[in-house]
Amino acid sequence: MPDSTIPTPYVSEDRSVPPEWIDGNSHMNVAFYLRAFDLAFDECYDRIGLTADHRDQTGGSTFAAEMHLTYQRELMQGDPLRITSQLIACDAKRMHWLQCMYHGATGYLAATAEWLLLYVDLRTHKVATMPNPLRRRLAAIQSAHGQLPAPPEVGRRIDLANRSPSG
Repeated sequence: MPDSTIPTPYVSEDRSVPPEWIDGNSHMNVAFYLRAFDLAFDECYDRIGLTADHRDQTGGSTFAAEMHLTYQRELMQGDPLRITSQLIACDAKRMHWLQCMYHGATGYLAATAEWLLLYVDLRTHKVATMPNPLRRRLAAIQSAHGQLPAPPEVGRRIDLANRSPSG
C-alpha cells in the first residue's frame, strides 16, 4: 500500500513568470521553461531528502543524463505556474521523472519535461548506487506515483508525425 504522506504527484506552485523571462515574442522564453522545471525539482528534492546535507554526508548527487521538453501553450508575464513532478521509474542508479507545467489559474498544460537522472559519486564523478535509505524512499514514491495515470508525453520522441490532434 502506498505511503499516504507522499504527494501524488509533487506540486510546486509558488512562482509566476517574471518580466526577465519574457522574450522578443512577448511570451516566456524557451530557456526559462527549463529553469522553472529545475526550480520545481529543487523543492521536490528537498522533500525527498536529496538535499545539500545529503550531498555533504554521502558525497552523492544527481546529474541530468537526458531530457525532453515539450511546449504545449504560451505563458505570459505574470502568469502563475503550477508544476507537477511524477516519478515514472527508478532503480539503484537512475530516476525517470516527468514534470508538467500548468497555467496556475486556468489550468491548461503549457509544457512538459521528461528527465533521466543519474545518481553520481561526486568524488569520482561516476554513476554510483544510491544509499539504501534513499533507494527505499524512492521505491515508496514510485509505488505511490505508479497509481497515477501515465502522462501521454512519457517516452515521446521528436518526429514529424508527432502532431497534435488538431493537426
